[in-house]
Amino acid sequence: MNKRIKGGLLVFFGAASFGLLSTIVKFAYAEGYTLGEITGTQSFSGMAILWLLYFITKSIKKEDKKEKAEETQPKTKWWKIALAGTFTGLVGIFYYQCVKLLPASVAIILLMQYLWISMLIEAIVFRKKPSRKQLLLLGVVLLGTLLAGGLFSQEIMLNIKGVIFGLLAATCYAIFLMTSGRIGNDLPVLKKSALMITGSCTITWIIFPPLFFFNGVYFSGLVLWGLALALLGTVIPPLLFSMGIPRVGVSIGAILSAVELPVAILSSAFILHESVDALRWLGVILILLAIVATNIKTKEISG
Repeated sequence: MNKRIKGGLLVFFGAASFGLLSTIVKFAYAEGYTLGEITGTQSFSGMAILWLLYFITKSIKKEDKKEKAEETQPKTKWWKIALAGTFTGLVGIFYYQCVKLLPASVAIILLMQYLWISMLIEAIVFRKKPSRKQLLLLGVVLLGTLLAGGLFSQEIMLNIKGVIFGLLAATCYAIFLMTSGRIGNDLPVLKKSALMITGSCTITWIIFPPLFFFNGVYFSGLVLWGLALALLGTVIPPLLFSMGIPRVGVSIGAILSAVELPVAILSSAFILHESVDALRWLGVILILLAIVATNIKTKEISG
């Protein structure tokens, strides 16, 4: 198989696994588990798996010249990476609370608002003014959000608290993407991921103490939900992205990762039987087109 095609498939399946999270969370809520139990066990499971994988690969990997060269390079302080990882914990808390209050198909639309929130943060913090094309794409995203979110559908009653939690999740996700891309790039992928999920687990347990370890809930079924969410949301996507994006490039990788959105909508429609009419699909298509246009523009500039 062509190296580029294989890389594209890796990114595609990594993003698709992200898209299934909201549906699984809905089922976990239906089983009676709480927000703290779901987020706490997911972050713990992800942390345990990633550290295990890191130490296994470290023990079996033979030292070579590249590794020795890396050891002489300055390493980012571990606490900075863990601190950046706390934002992923906040994303999980806010997003899963949004999923609890709103249809899963609407929750994922709100999370995708990180696109324009990232633009806003860059303008305020880094004084990076958006171009006219970016503002135009921002308008397309907002229009797509109104359509995809079901604002014009009489079947959907939007919960204001749910919308606020969704936007908080999008904001934390935007901050996470901006910080994670700037720190820890001198570390192995597994170690960086493990440190980030450790920060995520820490903030989650501070907000929701892990009482499930002591009240019998964890081993009565919660552990399975935690493993499923950790694999699909914490372990598989970063690993597939780290292998696939270098083969296809950042711009194409970003476009392919947008498959998370339609996968989430499809799973909510066919598995959860949520109503997704043609007008809402039009909104999804507009958002996807905006993502594609943004990254095609980036490719042209960089190329």
